[in-house]
Amino acid sequence: MNAIQELLKDNVKLPSPPAIAVRILDAVKKGDSSFGELARIISADPALTAKILKVSNSSFYALSFEVTSIEKALSVLGVEVLKNIALSFVIAKQLRGKGEGGFDFDFFWKRAITAAVAAELVAGLIRRKNDDTFVTGLLQDIGIAVMYFSRPALYLKVLEKKQAGSVATCEVEQGVFGFDHQQLGAELLRAWGLPETIHAPVACHHQCGEVPAALRVQADILLLADKISSVYHGSHSAGKIQQIKALLGDRYKIGGEQIEKLIDSVAEKSVEILSSFEIDPGDMRPFSQILQEANEELGKLNLSYEQLVMEYKQAKEKAERLAQEVMEANEKLREMAFKDGLTGLFNHRYFQELMDKELSRAVRYERPFSLVLFDIDHFKKINDTYGHPRGDIVLKTMGAMIGKFMRTADIAARYGGEEFAVVLPETDIKGARVMAERLRRGIEQNEVLAEGETIRVTVSIGITSFVPGMPIKGKAEMIDAADRALYQSKRQGRNRVSLEELPGAAA
Repeated sequence: MNAIQELLKDNVKLPSPPAIAVRILDAVKKGDSSFGELARIISADPALTAKILKVSNSSFYALSFEVTSIEKALSVLGVEVLKNIALSFVIAKQLRGKGEGGFDFDFFWKRAITAAVAAELVAGLIRRKNDDTFVTGLLQDIGIAVMYFSRPALYLKVLEKKQAGSVATCEVEQGVFGFDHQQLGAELLRAWGLPETIHAPVACHHQCGEVPAALRVQADILLLADKISSVYHGSHSAGKIQQIKALLGDRYKIGGEQIEKLIDSVAEKSVEILSSFEIDPGDMRPFSQILQEANEELGKLNLSYEQLVMEYKQAKEKAERLAQEVMEANEKLREMAFKDGLTGLFNHRYFQELMDKELSRAVRYERPFSLVLFDIDHFKKINDTYGHPRGDIVLKTMGAMIGKFMRTADIAARYGGEEFAVVLPETDIKGARVMAERLRRGIEQNEVLAEGETIRVTVSIGITSFVPGMPIKGKAEMIDAADRALYQSKRQGRNRVSLEELPGAAA
């Protein structure tokens, strides 16, 4: 099972295609009857109709007459082109949201739409244009949005690592997720029923590895489109332009003047298309204009080439250093969000999330799963006798002590106050009882040294286990069972282990 399948099985679902997108795709598959049906589907959505007519009448298609209806747009642009325009609008509308931390959905789609325009213009320049070019360019990085939707905290980690160094995004994603957004995006588009002419090039558009010969031209178009989009919405624009010129010149024999016109045209046409998607293009101007203004500013500064190089080097080093510091600070904040400050164990919030995840996995794969709850016996007496500062030392020592009696796969958390929990994946009731007894004896035989005082501690423990096949409503049922077992240990004299079976375990 590959990493993408693992993600999909781990309680994370790929977004479903919008209902209208499914109807559009189904209509197009019907062949001869698709013309009228597609017109009816689109016309039933006034907002979508207005957007399509706006694009149809834009300078992007440069028609010599006004298109006033979807039927007219279909007859002029064709079923496939109109299908792809419609899909572009409905998919972009669905995958929008308010990102947290460092993900900006408006910026994502601004970059994607610019890439789509660039793909169309590049394909026209090298005479390899087809009906799918625009939508393929638009959706080439859709895997990034899906990664963020599925695992926002992990993807923010990708963004931080990317900002902290000059490593390629795909390489960072492979390290964090085990796959990259190209592979996930292609799988999503395939699952949605989009044709292979769209999802196959998406799987290799960054050309991180070997590109199949049949996809070489489409992959080149997408790579060039991505770099052109990055010229306007990224960094190191001058370097990107050199790469664009090298690829178009060496492989497709396109001259420098044509390339410069191409890059300028992308800005001019993108502004119009962005407004159709209701995305603010901001101050997006042709690159030649930006370059001219920059040269004029440099002329005023009257700096030597050597001074510019040194200032750039220093600024780059400072930016990388700051990015690294931010990444380390964010890592500490993430850890603080899930760690108990006193004991160093995971906190109650993390425990609850872990229980959801592990119980779901145990049910899905029919594997045993156990939970241990325990608390310190007569802890109030310890606080009253030795004082709260020494009581805190007991809790802190307990956090360090628990790790000595756990297996690598077990996870301990401070449940609250003097109560602790240990989650035991892949463990049946016999294994849980052995672990719990080892923990009880180990704590009993240890002494806590607290500011000159030697304090002996014991614990009362409750355990319960999920047996594959048993009916269970959720984690609360397991926690309640372990809690009842814990209080049974207390009632029977403390410093002991008790078991409470879940309903249906005996059956």
